[in-house]
Amino acid sequence: MKSFRLPRKTKKKLKKTIWLYPADEKGNSLMAWPTRLPKDYDAVKKGTVRDIMAGSTKATRKKEKEILNKVIEISDDQLRVFVDKIFAKEYRNPSYRTLLKAKNNPKAVVAYYNFINAYYLAEKDEGSYSNICCMSVDLAKDLLKRKK
Repeated sequence: MKSFRLPRKTKKKLKKTIWLYPADEKGNSLMAWPTRLPKDYDAVKKGTVRDIMAGSTKATRKKEKEILNKVIEISDDQLRVFVDKIFAKEYRNPSYRTLLKAKNNPKAVVAYYNFINAYYLAEKDEGSYSNICCMSVDLAKDLLKRKK
């Protein structure tokens, strides 16, 4: 089976942003990985996937990043409650374990902070921060992977 490969410049251009599929009836979107998956790359070419960074400036992204990266600590029991409220039943345990590992890992702790801060913002109903909660778990998985 032939592996999926993109030209270097195309791949570099696609990696600079976050891609999301259209929102469902609850307002949640799936994240697309056009540099990894051919079906996601085809969706980018067709225009079904949107660029989350389109229309935002560097200053606004920096402010959002400061808000999401704010250091905050909660108990493991409270983290379990947050995960139960955000995720469907089949994703709760793996997501909870991933966030616990991220909490104790110096490289992945930023994903843990992103999850907690995005959860608090989602509770206040400020935008679609529940998507960021889910994406922070994906980020934690990527940061916890050990490079060979």
